[in-house]
Amino acid sequence: QVQLVESGGGLVQPGGSLRLSCAASGFTFSSSTMSWYRQAPGKERELVASITGAGRSANYADSMKGRFTISRDNAKNTTYLQMNNLKPEDTAVYYCATVGVASGRTYWGQGTQVTVSS
Repeated sequence: QVQLVESGGGLVQPGGSLRLSCAASGFTFSSSTMSWYRQAPGKERELVASITGAGRSANYADSMKGRFTISRDNAKNTTYLQMNNLKPEDTAVYYCATVGVASGRTYWGQGTQVTVSS
């Protein structure tokens, strides 16, 4: 079955960097668009970035452009989110997600907590 396992979250000071990883299994990773979402306390889950299967195209939410970079390694079935110049408002649980090609169902990882604080 589809499994998505995020890692790399933690506590970082404002202006710092983190790289999140999402290890995927149970589906054809190289054919699947992968996305990162985040959910801050008391707020709705929002899309951070997406990358197509071959990695040729990526999209970002406006507030993350220029600071975050999504990438993938299809040989490792892993997608990454490099986050630079982090701000306190980036504090959230970050989730990896993909949509099943046949089912149309969205699959989610368990999330990884990112806290930006001095």
